[in-house]
Amino acid sequence: MATNEEILAGLAEIVNEETGLATDAVQLDKSFTDDLDIDSISMMTIVVNAEEKFGVRIPDEEVKNLTTVGDAVDFIAKAQA
Repeated sequence: MATNEEILAGLAEIVNEETGLATDAVQLDKSFTDDLDIDSISMMTIVVNAEEKFGVRIPDEEVKNLTTVGDAVDFIAKAQA
């Protein structure tokens, strides 16, 4: 099971690969849409890659609740537990 720090670092890598954003821009308090300017198509790619990387399932109906990077980290951490 990954720590929150490991999940954050992994998500930052995924976001960087998908969008070209610097990994240090991906912080817990950042909103995917407002702060990181990630559209819904990129978000779905990020979700699929996160599912593969962390071995979790993120249902489509949950994705809309993951508004910040911290929300995603918390969800993945709980899903791994």
